[in-house]
Amino acid sequence: MNTTTLCFDFGNTRLKCGVFLNDNLVEIISLPDDNNSTIEELLKKYVPQKTILSSVIDHNVDIEKIFAEKASFHKLSSQTILPFTTPVGKPETIGADRLALAAAAVYFYKGKNNLVIGLGSCITYNFINKYNSFLGGSISPGMEMRFKSLHEYTAKLPLIKSDTKIMDINFPLIGYDTRTNILSGVIMGMATEIDGVIDLYKDKFTNFNVLLTGGDASYFARHIKNKIFADPDLIFKGLYAISEINHDTKI
Repeated sequence: MNTTTLCFDFGNTRLKCGVFLNDNLVEIISLPDDNNSTIEELLKKYVPQKTILSSVIDHNVDIEKIFAEKASFHKLSSQTILPFTTPVGKPETIGADRLALAAAAVYFYKGKNNLVIGLGSCITYNFINKYNSFLGGSISPGMEMRFKSLHEYTAKLPLIKSDTKIMDINFPLIGYDTRTNILSGVIMGMATEIDGVIDLYKDKFTNFNVLLTGGDASYFARHIKNKIFADPDLIFKGLYAISEINHDTKI
């Protein structure tokens, strides 16, 4: 029997849903909003047996009742059963998105020291050791946040928006105007930061694996010198793994 699972990821800038048929990710949908009608239409179209929600925003809480009425529903929280331990101070404060990324690392890259780097509104560095313990990591500003801060905290620097045109161009290391100076500083600065953090972990751990994820993962992968695995859909795979653990398997 085929089982459809909808994995919802509500981030600071985007609302998305990963559609799984059994354990295969078959589609990713961008949601315009979290209105009741939007969710109801999606559930009507796919008729899932299971749903899971990871949210780091103040989402429309009414949709949780809709999820529960239409399918077996789980909301990712500090009460969620996870495939790893979290021996850190106040584990309830760990973002739902970071929990999902850690779950994906444990599920797909067993027996390794995994550093999962998430590229979103912030860059999150999430370290899960080979004993399946999520030890924590670090957080720094993401690309859009860096562009915005340069504009808002100066008098004359323009706002550079991260779009497909920016991601496709080959900007110079040495910028020749204000725009290319900002592009070089932000994008190469991020790539150099990521490489530097990876190097620090490599100095401390062997049997080491780096996963890069988020919407810009495939773009930044070409600017990073260290060996990495780029998977922009890793969070959905982690949500699916968590869903399988927390849902009753008897549908």
